[in-house]
Amino acid sequence: MRPTRWLFWGCTALYLVVGLYFTVGQGFVLGDALSRVSAARSVWFSRDPHLAAIGFVFTPLTALAQLPAVLLSHWWPGLTSWAVTGVLMSAPFMAGAVVQIYKIGADRGCPVWLMWTVTAVFALNPMIVFYGGNGMSEASFLAMMCWATRRLIRWCTTDDIHDLLAAGFALGLAYLARYDALAAGLAVTVFVFAVTVLRRGWRNRRAQVRPALLDAVLVGLPTAMAFFVWATVSWLITGQALQQFSSTYGNASILAQSGGGSTDTVYAVLFSAAESLVLGPALPLLVPIAAALAWRRRDLETLAAVVVLASVLGFATYSYARGMTFPFLRFYLCALPLMAVLALQLVPAGDPLVERRRGPSGFARARFAGAPTVPAALAAALVVLTPAVTGASMLSPTLSSQQYALRSVVFPSSTDTSDRRETERRILASFSTERELARYLDALALPEGSVLMDTVYGFAVYTATERPRTFVIPSDQDFTSVLNRPAEHGVQFLLAVPNSGRGESDAVNRRYPTLYETGADIATLELEVPNDGQDQPTWRLYRVL
Repeated sequence: MRPTRWLFWGCTALYLVVGLYFTVGQGFVLGDALSRVSAARSVWFSRDPHLAAIGFVFTPLTALAQLPAVLLSHWWPGLTSWAVTGVLMSAPFMAGAVVQIYKIGADRGCPVWLMWTVTAVFALNPMIVFYGGNGMSEASFLAMMCWATRRLIRWCTTDDIHDLLAAGFALGLAYLARYDALAAGLAVTVFVFAVTVLRRGWRNRRAQVRPALLDAVLVGLPTAMAFFVWATVSWLITGQALQQFSSTYGNASILAQSGGGSTDTVYAVLFSAAESLVLGPALPLLVPIAAALAWRRRDLETLAAVVVLASVLGFATYSYARGMTFPFLRFYLCALPLMAVLALQLVPAGDPLVERRRGPSGFARARFAGAPTVPAALAAALVVLTPAVTGASMLSPTLSSQQYALRSVVFPSSTDTSDRRETERRILASFSTERELARYLDALALPEGSVLMDTVYGFAVYTATERPRTFVIPSDQDFTSVLNRPAEHGVQFLLAVPNSGRGESDAVNRRYPTLYETGADIATLELEVPNDGQDQPTWRLYRVL
């Protein structure tokens, strides 16, 4: 078996084991991961099953990839209640990213020991391990970005249309995983155009404009198609092309309701730089060294990696500085593959690349004079301790707001009664209340369509129930009519959350603003359920009059 297969399956197994330990063993499930599971489950098991139930606020790849596993939740509901289907999705994707890092080293002709060292440093970085096993979209996004990076690096030498098309296809898939890929798609398109124009020298630039336009279209078209097709389908079905910005469930609304965006541009830029350094501690040294060596060697491959990965970091910085996103460490994950690739590229290029069909401007890469021992040793020395730096930073509430509760998993303490430790315990308990609420409602053996709720917070209830058709949810085509006249449609209960913060976007609250407090003259309070999770609402179950 080839080393890459061992590497892929070994990393997949590692991320699966770690992911199952965190989710099933410790109950540590991130809300975004569980919401994608809920979307996938509604495709199969809602009262109105259809593919569009997957939703259009977020890009679809993460949920689509889970559909086969979610289908099995009909027999094993624990697959969705603990986000196991998300783990089954993210583990092989992240393993794929690891394989691409290894192949970049192999394409470069790096010493075998350096390839394995850098690959291991990347694969075992705590952020990679955590996001390889938690069901979030970062795994699929990184896999596509690393694939695009490798293919664009190869194209710089081979001018092979197959490499160019593969890079474009990977970027298109990356957009279907995360919107951030749009920045990379634009940057790569401009880069490819400029490289093709200048390949044969400044004097011949005009003759190269048409080939450059063709290359730019080939690499940029998949991302453009992914953007326009996804927006068009969203508009045709929902009437909104960009729900991420215009929908009451979108990121813009979430920011407005939670106050998570930055209002200080200078602070935002400094914070983004700190996040990038936490994930890529060696970058301040690697970037100037790699740039100097690339200039000396006339090596365009180094710039290709920077264009793909640094464009995403730049977009994350810009988005946070403009108050368009949250201060989450995961948004800067591309610093990790950037650090790994630059470390590999300190070594001079080795033997010629194996190519399918060399383009008119391709060339057989000649081995650079001089032994690679010194740059290889330097590369290894710069990156070998970086996982420890990232791991320590992940325990900081300031730098790592979504991960710092891992301290109570990795370093549990039954005697620590500090406020921070209690907060961490509540984070680990997130969605435990929703699972209990789902069990309570399942035990009532209610008929189909008996419980009306929105999935703003209710997604965790929906993933945990063994009777999903009991619930009327927004993806059901008759949701609005049922919401307007619940009693006439046989609804017995309404699940309500406080009409504040994220609860303001809850459809039940928007239709009945006083329901949570008074019952809005349509229901009486049946049950109140305090929540054990951090920043999770106290639920109220109302019986419809």
